[in-house]
Amino acid sequence: MAEHTLILLRHAKSDWSGHEDDHDRPLANRGRRQAPEAGRWLAANVDSIDLAVVSTAKRATSTWDLASDELDEPPKTRHDNDAYAASVDELLDIVRSLDEALNTVVLVGHNPGIEDLAEALTNGRVPMPTSALAVIELNSTWDGAGPARGLLRAAGRPPTSLRQCIAERQRPGQPSG
Repeated sequence: MAEHTLILLRHAKSDWSGHEDDHDRPLANRGRRQAPEAGRWLAANVDSIDLAVVSTAKRATSTWDLASDELDEPPKTRHDNDAYAASVDELLDIVRSLDEALNTVVLVGHNPGIEDLAEALTNGRVPMPTSALAVIELNSTWDGAGPARGLLRAAGRPPTSLRQCIAERQRPGQPSG
């Protein structure tokens, strides 16, 4: 049985048309439509979320703001600059530092780190296009999170069931989104 559930959310589609630096890039129109869809999926499929750890990049905070607006009871949110442009090891450090009293945590971040983290925890390919979610049950404490310590329960945009996740992971040559 899982000790904890980690939900990874890649930020929604961002707008590249302006001259903002990377950290300040806003969401595109498509991203403003995608993010609430992720929130509606979370509302319909996740009983409760204890904490959201969100990258400080504008596109990540905007994604979480729009997604969490769809939740009946939005969780406490912690904006974490260490999640911005983080590597898999840096994201693992964030996960490993979570309080053991937290059961379900959402981590909102960026590729390639978010996708790399999903793959490391589940020992398989988990494509994470913009606004994709990956629901991972960890069979460890937070501080014990590491390679192949999780079970992928749902993934995608919108997420699909575990059975579909397994089938998609077994098909060779799938595009990464």
